[in-house]
Amino acid sequence: MSPSTTTEADAFDVRIRTVRLEADQVVSLDLESVGGEPLPAWTSGAHVDVVLPSGQVRQYSLCGDTADPRSYRIAVLRQEAGRGGSVEVHDGLRVGQTLGLRGPRNNFPLGSGNRHLFIAGGIGITPILAHARAAHARGDTWSLVYGARSASSMAFVEELTSLGSGTVELAPQDTHGFLDLDRIVGGLDADCEVYCCGPAGLLDAVTEKVPSPRLHVERFTASQQRAATDGGFEVEFARSRVTVTVGPDQSILDAAIDADLKPLWSCREGLCGTCLTPVVAGEPEHLDDLLDDDERAANDQMLICVSRARSPRLVLDM
Repeated sequence: MSPSTTTEADAFDVRIRTVRLEADQVVSLDLESVGGEPLPAWTSGAHVDVVLPSGQVRQYSLCGDTADPRSYRIAVLRQEAGRGGSVEVHDGLRVGQTLGLRGPRNNFPLGSGNRHLFIAGGIGITPILAHARAAHARGDTWSLVYGARSASSMAFVEELTSLGSGTVELAPQDTHGFLDLDRIVGGLDADCEVYCCGPAGLLDAVTEKVPSPRLHVERFTASQQRAATDGGFEVEFARSRVTVTVGPDQSILDAAIDADLKPLWSCREGLCGTCLTPVVAGEPEHLDDLLDDDERAANDQMLICVSRARSPRLVLDM
């Protein structure tokens, strides 16, 4: 499923209805619309951009009930060594505060098959929880293996086990060690799809053992270092009738910002899809972790926060 382009029209305000401690260093926030109107519909695997009071923008998976049109739920792991967003959520947000949201967007949808293996590591349980609930509602066959540092750091365990229709294996690292992926993915039925979310090391290990396209992953951090392409190139923003030169150490996103085009952006790591932009002409150099092989081969869209140009000139629909 191709990600959709985010626009200013996607932005709306929500109010924090509840804040709840779900596990060690994990809080959940239930969000409702400020005016009481229904929130935009979403499907399992979707995420939203959250505009924090400081102006920071962070992406969080929706982990509530897709059937509830008046409430969203997100969960946030406190990361002291992060970029500050999670600490702001934990220390600064209170019931009744208003936040800006953009989306929802779904880069990690549940497929149409009816057999699923879910693998979650740590806070990666958030989109997996929504998938498990969706699989349960559809009557699909599913199982979940959930790893974390310790049992006390595992959120939503009671909610997961209460679904009843699937099997849930809990594997805290301090008592079970690292996940035995050979056992977990070995002998899978040919029609079983694998969905994985968690730390980069877990995703990389699962990717080595499960062939595409049976594997679907959701990354919270980029999988590779981004290297600037030698030399600059020219970008024409067709709708704005602006042409810029993008330097070797500059992103297309920054060039657009410098040209006062006000592009939407969020992660700057090629993960979230906020800056996805249609390509009118030219050949992109895709450096993201979001588009699949077919979408990259089509060369009709690109993530301008990290991707660059193979051709001397790009024309973008902006």
